[in-house]
Amino acid sequence: QVQVVDSGGGSVQVGGSLRLSCAVSGAIFGIERMGWYRQAPGEQREFVATIARGGSTTYADSVKGRFTISRGNAENTVYLQMDSLKPEDTAVYYCKADAIAPYGSTGYRTYDCWGQGTQVTVSS
Repeated sequence: QVQVVDSGGGSVQVGGSLRLSCAVSGAIFGIERMGWYRQAPGEQREFVATIARGGSTTYADSVKGRFTISRGNAENTVYLQMDSLKPEDTAVYYCKADAIAPYGSTGYRTYDCWGQGTQVTVSS
């Protein structure tokens, strides 16, 4: 029932910028953490950035100083501002939400909920 929708990808030239968006909806009690991962063709999916409830952030070394993750005014929204893009940033970017949702009839658990992915292509 949890829905994660990521968007904002596109094609840019080296040095350009993109802003990715992610929105979570569904029967959830809260979101502990949201983040972005990426996967290039033939490569493993890798961590990019996360933001925890309360605002603390973490970044992969490869994107530090270039990417910024932030929360929207709504708790269920997160953005990834990507600046100074490089060809090696080309990948499908996936939003992930660690969402607390019902489990069974009376319980709850934290789910890793993934978006469908949005393509980012950086051309030289």
